[in-house]
Amino acid sequence: MIDGYTSQSILGRSKDAGLIEVTSHDLRDQADDPHRTIDDSPFGGGPGMVLMSEPVFKCVETVNPPRPLILLSPSGRKFDHVTATELSELEGFSLLCGRYEGVDERIRKNLCDDEISIGDYVLAGGELAALVVIEAVVRLRQGVLGNEDSKNEESFVEDLLEHPHYTRPAEFRGEKVPSTLLSGNHEEIRRWRKIQSLLTTIRKRPDLIDKRGGLTLEEKELLQDVEKHKE
Repeated sequence: MIDGYTSQSILGRSKDAGLIEVTSHDLRDQADDPHRTIDDSPFGGGPGMVLMSEPVFKCVETVNPPRPLILLSPSGRKFDHVTATELSELEGFSLLCGRYEGVDERIRKNLCDDEISIGDYVLAGGELAALVVIEAVVRLRQGVLGNEDSKNEESFVEDLLEHPHYTRPAEFRGEKVPSTLLSGNHEEIRRWRKIQSLLTTIRKRPDLIDKRGGLTLEEKELLQDVEKHKE
């Protein structure tokens, strides 16, 4: 699953160019029985199966992956743009994918360095979560994106959603592209985009405004100026 996805698109091109390295390891390779068992029933009863300590510890100790080793778990700290940026600045890191009912607590306590959750919901396994983390982090690495400015103008940078985008044609089914974007005035375009980013965030994700401690004085003045022009 991991190898297939990371061989495509931006991730695949980055691997081919030697900008990143993504290596996956199968826990079952370290199982010591004919059935390659890596899970068992939980002590105390209950539904589901739990990943066993021995094959997971053995796998990590055998392959010696880059640290920190991060467990993908619903109880981990929430993965966001800030976390992605932190990970992108590391020389390397590793992700441990949970499965079934979870992992033996001794794996969490004595083997992993950190825990991350991509959201308040449960997946069958951590592979999809790992791919989310990998893609979000890799696109922040130097040289991965064709235009380095792209990563600085995206949603969640400065805890704001991105402004609306338009491309050709300039008019489609009666709706025209805002004239400012066609003006060629780069300062006015920058100002329009900032205003739209603020308005979009206030309307759709006011929690992000609260998270960043409210609007700056400059941002308040920008929005007040918009209101004046409406009057």
